[in-house]
Amino acid sequence: MNHNTIYLRRANKLIIEHQGEKQLPKSYLATALKNIETLGYTFSDELMRSVRRLSKEQFEALVVQLVADLRVMVGAHVKYKPLYPGFPMQVMQEDEAELYLNAIIHYLTLVYPEREPVDRQPLSEKTNLKVIHLGSEEGFRTLIRQLIEAKGSISETDKNDIDTVLEHAEPDEVDAILPTEIPFKENVGFVVASLLKHEKASMERIGPYFKTATDVLRLAAAWSDGDVSLAAPARFRKFKRRERRLLLGLLEQCGQITEDMLRYKNRWVRLGEILHPSEYKLRYPRCEEAFDILRNKKPFTTFNGSVELAFQYRNTWSLIDLLSQRPGEFARRLDHLLRITEDEAYVLLAFSEVTAQVSTPVLLQVRQHFAQRNEPQDLRVFFPKGNVAKAFGVPNQLPELDEATCREVVQLCEQALIERFAALPPLGKTYIDEQLQDYLVPFSQRSASKALRTLVRGSRVPMGEGDTIRFFNWWKEGMVNGQDTGRVDIDLSAVMYDENWNYVEHISYTNLRSTKYKAVHSGDIVSAPQGACEFIDLHIPSIVNYGGRYVVASLLSFTSHPYCDLPECFAGWMMRKKPGSGEIFEPSTVANKIDITADTQITIPVILDLVDRTVIWTDLALTSHPHYYNNVEGNEKGMVLMGKAMTGLRKPDLYDLFKLHAKARGELVDTLDQADTVYSVEQGVTPYDIEQIMAEYLV
Repeated sequence: MNHNTIYLRRANKLIIEHQGEKQLPKSYLATALKNIETLGYTFSDELMRSVRRLSKEQFEALVVQLVADLRVMVGAHVKYKPLYPGFPMQVMQEDEAELYLNAIIHYLTLVYPEREPVDRQPLSEKTNLKVIHLGSEEGFRTLIRQLIEAKGSISETDKNDIDTVLEHAEPDEVDAILPTEIPFKENVGFVVASLLKHEKASMERIGPYFKTATDVLRLAAAWSDGDVSLAAPARFRKFKRRERRLLLGLLEQCGQITEDMLRYKNRWVRLGEILHPSEYKLRYPRCEEAFDILRNKKPFTTFNGSVELAFQYRNTWSLIDLLSQRPGEFARRLDHLLRITEDEAYVLLAFSEVTAQVSTPVLLQVRQHFAQRNEPQDLRVFFPKGNVAKAFGVPNQLPELDEATCREVVQLCEQALIERFAALPPLGKTYIDEQLQDYLVPFSQRSASKALRTLVRGSRVPMGEGDTIRFFNWWKEGMVNGQDTGRVDIDLSAVMYDENWNYVEHISYTNLRSTKYKAVHSGDIVSAPQGACEFIDLHIPSIVNYGGRYVVASLLSFTSHPYCDLPECFAGWMMRKKPGSGEIFEPSTVANKIDITADTQITIPVILDLVDRTVIWTDLALTSHPHYYNNVEGNEKGMVLMGKAMTGLRKPDLYDLFKLHAKARGELVDTLDQADTVYSVEQGVTPYDIEQIMAEYLV
């Protein structure tokens, strides 16, 4: 299988095979580079030299596929026909009555208003081209293995890529891709289900991955195309006899299965009705005993029940004894325990004895929590487990803790992390870009959308050059899984707030242009049989001068279609210096493009901080208010809450993570040219190398 489509999207790299000695004419290469330059890309020197050793037929096939892939990545694979082809000036200069009448006619007839063709000036923007580098088969396998080895949840796009690679891999390639251990349990369930689906699993290959009953439950869910995170119950399929034996065999080898099964009692009871463990009670006696306890509600004391009882009676010593048996749970409950006890010193002593057994992601989050524990904060933000990118903000009502206690927790976490990282290969002289303080550590990418450049929610990306930011969206109605969507209307909106999150104004189908500053909408399109698009231009200086600071960009499904039920829907933004030049959609100016596939009707892809000139990556979903039309006015409170939550988010950042690694196994230097190892936004290990960070830096 040609892996270049995945490799290009994930790492901006290509694998070049079957090279000969003959040099391809320079004109071929120059023509290809000119074509991809319009999409914002070019080749590295090494890649140029490599492709010139291809035959004409090989080079042509490579370029055809490359251009097709790049077009999809930046959103240039579809046609953009806004309601007003002379956008933005045409909307800004149009008479108010004419705008109103055109909208009414379009709503009634679904016909675009008749307009004379508009002569647009040639594109005057100069963009920094993204460089495509030469890759290798080994490098590609390493990338996929790093995804599987991630110390946190991975996205649906990640899973699809892994599944595609495993499906087409030869047996020796499967062995090269699979790690000896898969640390994150959700990934165990998904990867093994993929191997089983493609008949590439054996008990010898998959058995060592399963340690707990919940691992087996995740496999059963994944094998049934259900939610491997277990946030939602799965509809288990009817397993064949050999498949039932495999699941029961994996369960039999796990330790403490009864207590673990009781965590998801009802799901195990349903699964047991399909597995028929009593048929195999002689072969799998521990399974039969556990299912008997669950089905017949026999008494069984659980760890969590004992912990809750100890918390109820504020029994510090019992809690220390219990939680020391499960260090990860100790770390998660530490704040609660310190709040209810007068024996902080003993709690901290007990915690210090188990920190070496707490996972790196948990230690990093505990360290961050206690480092900022007593700082004023209006909201506490939670991202619930599941496949939809939701966030909840609740008032911060935690009482203060003793500052010395908080500092000691931070020191204990740092000490454990540094000792752990010191066992890894040395980094040598290490340079860390301070801009990495704006990029968060990737702990969970479960609900992350597929994007041109994927980031962690809450990360802040500097805006490019230019005074105007242009949002765009594109969607299509039609057949999905044999069902006709009917008419689909997706509305692009931008809501402006001041620095205190007081509403200033919005730009949407209800307000095509601002009278206060330069902001304009391309016109409301309400049907998309051939695809439809909308644009919004925001002139940053004029909004800031008026007192605006934050802009919440959102997509609203007016016809109440969940985005996951559409043939295609995506959004993105461009930075423009001269918005009137070039085409309305210029691929080379696209800063990012996000596929919108959430099972919801409202999404917030990004929030802008116009004063800091940063784009805050949010990739969030909201639920529409049942008493309002699904438009920006009806969801204003939800947007303000999400805006405050995301702009005030406090999570571990990459700068601190890499600095801990440097303290443990390197020597910090001040400049790039001194460094053996580089961590920065554009060079060395970057925030976009999510696979590598999750696999190698969260050990």
